[in-house]
Amino acid sequence: MEATKESKIAITYARVSSKKQAKEGAGLESQITRCRQFAEFRGYEVVADFKDDITGKSASRNGLKALFAFLNSMDEEVIVLIDDISRLARSVVVHNQLYEEIKKAGGKLESPSIEFGESSDQKLIVNMLASVSQHFGDKNREQTNNRMRARLLNGYWPFKPPIGYKHISERGNGKIVVKDEVVAPIIAEALNGYATERFSTQSEVKRFLEDHPDFPIYNGKYIPHQRIREMLEKVMYAGYIEHAPWDVSRRKGQHEPLISFETHKAIQERLHGRIKVQNDLRTKIDFSLRGFVDCADCGNPLTACYSKSRNGTKHPYYLCQRKTCVSKGKSIRRADIEGEFENILQAMTPSHELMEIFSKIFAKVWNNREALEKEKVKSIQKQIGATGKQIEQLLDRILDTSSATLVSAYEKRLKDLEDKKLILVEKAAKTGKPITGYSQTYRTALEFLSNPQKLWGSDQLEDKRAVLKLAFDERLQYKRGRGFRTACMAQAFALFSPKQGGDLMMVPLTGFEPVAPSLRMTCSTN
Repeated sequence: MEATKESKIAITYARVSSKKQAKEGAGLESQITRCRQFAEFRGYEVVADFKDDITGKSASRNGLKALFAFLNSMDEEVIVLIDDISRLARSVVVHNQLYEEIKKAGGKLESPSIEFGESSDQKLIVNMLASVSQHFGDKNREQTNNRMRARLLNGYWPFKPPIGYKHISERGNGKIVVKDEVVAPIIAEALNGYATERFSTQSEVKRFLEDHPDFPIYNGKYIPHQRIREMLEKVMYAGYIEHAPWDVSRRKGQHEPLISFETHKAIQERLHGRIKVQNDLRTKIDFSLRGFVDCADCGNPLTACYSKSRNGTKHPYYLCQRKTCVSKGKSIRRADIEGEFENILQAMTPSHELMEIFSKIFAKVWNNREALEKEKVKSIQKQIGATGKQIEQLLDRILDTSSATLVSAYEKRLKDLEDKKLILVEKAAKTGKPITGYSQTYRTALEFLSNPQKLWGSDQLEDKRAVLKLAFDERLQYKRGRGFRTACMAQAFALFSPKQGGDLMMVPLTGFEPVAPSLRMTCSTN
C-alpha cells in the first residue's frame, strides 16, 4: 500500500504475556487503539497491526517475525509504533537487540510514552526504562512464584492439574483441585491395574485408556507413551504433592487421592524393576492361556501363533519353542488345549450341598478375620510409633554430623522411613474396615465359586486372567498328546472339587477351628 506524500507509513505492535490475557482481556486492542491515536496526531497512515501473546523476555515471537517480514518487503522507512517500552521487551538485552534489528530492517521505533533517539541522554533514559520494565517483570514473576510456592507448602496444587482432576474456585480459598468424576475412576482403574499386574505392560495401560469411550484421547487418535509414564509416576494420584524445582518436598495434598500410597509405591517398584517383554495384544486375546500354561516336557511357557495353509486360511496353535525340548515346534491345536481347560473349569463347579458347607465356612472365616484385623490395627499402630522414633533419631544424626556423605545416606534412609510411615498410616486407616460388607462379599465369592466358567466366557482378557489367578495356585502344565497334568487349584476350589485322576489328595478336615491350617493338598506332576 502506498501512502500520500504528506503521510508516513506506520504499523503497530502490541503484546500481552499469555494467550489467556489475549482471549479474556482487552490489552491488545487498547494498545493498538492508543498507537493509532498517536499515529493520527502525527499524520501517519497505519497499514498493519502485529500482535503477540508471549513473554517479553523472548525475542522469538510469531508477531515479531511477521513484523520484520513486512519491514523487509518495504522500500521506504516505516514507523513502528508501540504503546510502551515494556510491550516491545521486558529485558534490556532483548530491547536493545530488537531496537537495532528494527533500524536495520528500515523501521523507526516510536511511542506515545517515550521518545527514542541516538543521543546519550535519550539512550540513558531508554535503557533506564527498559531496566525498570525488566525489574517489574522479574518482581511480578517472583511474587507470583512465591504465592504459588506458599500454596504448595499448604498442600494445594497451583499448576494445571493432571488428567483426572480439575480446578474449581472455592470461596475464601481460591482455586482448589477436585476429582473429575468422569475421568478419575478410569485413571484409578488403570493405576490399580498396573500395580496388581492386571496390565502387564505400560502398553496395555495405554490400550485400556484408548479403548475407554470417556477418556480424552490426545488429538482424537492416541495417547502418547510418555503421558502414560508420567501418569504412573505422579504421586499426586496418591494424595500427595511435591515440586523439586521450588524445593517443596513431598507432603499431604488438599485433594482426594485416586489410589493409595501403597499402590503408588507398588507402581514405582514395577516401573524401576525388571522390564517385561511386551507381547502382542492380538495374540494375548486370541490365545488366552498364553503365559499361564507350561510345556510338561521342559517346564518352559508355551507360546502361540497362527499357521497359514496353502489356501490362506489361518490356523491357531500353541507350541513350545525351547531349543532343547523334545516337543520343540510341535504344535497343539488351540481348540484342543482350550477345550480341555474348559472341561477342568466345568469339573470345578461344586454341588449345592458343598456350597452350603462353604457358606458356613465363609461365615466362620469372616468372623475370625474381623478379630484378626483388630489385632493387626494394634500392631500397625506400634510400628507407626517405632518408625516415628527412627525418623526422629535420623534427624538428630543429620544435625550432629558434618559429613556430606553421611548426610546424603541419612536423607535417603529418612525418605524411605517417611514412605514406610505413610504406608503404615494408610494401612491403619483401612485395616478392620472391609471395602464391602459381608453380604456383598459373600454373593461375589459365591457367584465365582459356583461357576468360574461363566467369568472365563467373558470377552475381556482381564476377566480371563482373573480366573487363572483366582482358581489356580500354580501354572498349569500340558503334555502334547496327553493333555493337562493335575491342576493345583486354589484352596477354595480344592475343597469343593472332585479328585482329579487320582492325583489330587486332601487330608480330611479336623474341624473349623482354625480352617486354613487344617487344609493340606499335594499336586502330582506325573
